[in-house]
Amino acid sequence: MTEEEFDAFYASAFPRLTGQLYALTGDHGEAQDVVQEAFVRAWDRRREFLADGAPEAWIRTVATRLAVSRWRRARRWLELVRRTAPADHAPGPGPEHAALVAALRTLPEAQRMAIVLHHLCDLSVEQVASETGAPVGTVKARLSRGRAALARVLSEDPADLTGAARATGPVPTADSVGAPGSVRTPGKGEWEDNRVR
Repeated sequence: MTEEEFDAFYASAFPRLTGQLYALTGDHGEAQDVVQEAFVRAWDRRREFLADGAPEAWIRTVATRLAVSRWRRARRWLELVRRTAPADHAPGPGPEHAALVAALRTLPEAQRMAIVLHHLCDLSVEQVASETGAPVGTVKARLSRGRAALARVLSEDPADLTGAARATGPVPTADSVGAPGSVRTPGKGEWEDNRVR
């Protein structure tokens, strides 16, 4: 079958085959898709079609098999979804976390980045300096100024920040961000140790 003959065959057979597959699938778009896919596969075999003598039957068979395969895949997916238990609802962030995020937003970007990388991501001062491209001394100054600013903001009336409960106590760690309730309360010595890391 030449390209011109195949084009003529496609023009005459496509609507008829689509109607037949629509009756099988019950979905006109799905029927068009599988018939089109069958024609794409037939394009590579177009020279053999004349010898076969029943090109429309071949395309109908391929399209039917494609439709059944898609239906089986959809059914397996649906069974998998039904067997998979829904994820437990994760509670939202606690008031301490919300207050900390609100306080961090009040800091200049450079200080906020240094605080987050150092205290929440547990990077050393040298690693923060490498990641931000700032000298180590500048990172230490940003950390010192950022902690002082956070202490001031967190000791203010928390209603000004988020409307949450007073959050001067526990500070979320890198492990507790996104996991409300697991917090640690750093002592003065711990902050001092973090400054010289």
